[in-house]
Amino acid sequence: MTKIELAKQLHQELGIRLKEASEHVETLLDLIKDNLVKGENVKISGFGVFEVRDKNARRGRNPQTGETITIAPRRVLTFKPSAIIKQGVNGE
Repeated sequence: MTKIELAKQLHQELGIRLKEASEHVETLLDLIKDNLVKGENVKISGFGVFEVRDKNARRGRNPQTGETITIAPRRVLTFKPSAIIKQGVNGE
């Protein structure tokens, strides 16, 4: 599903203009993105949790040469779906 598809669905469900629905979708996604960039977790009840995690530096290996390298520390984004979403996906 794309942003425009989300906006179209909002337009149909709520009866608001498509442009207004697009703005709402953009605003919501910007709010989520801004909080994640700050390093804050975003919890949406009944949907799941977007979480920013720090990964430490670690040793790795270049698969082509076999050379040992150090993989730099970084931040990664994870998503944990809620139990409701898991059940829906699994058809329970």
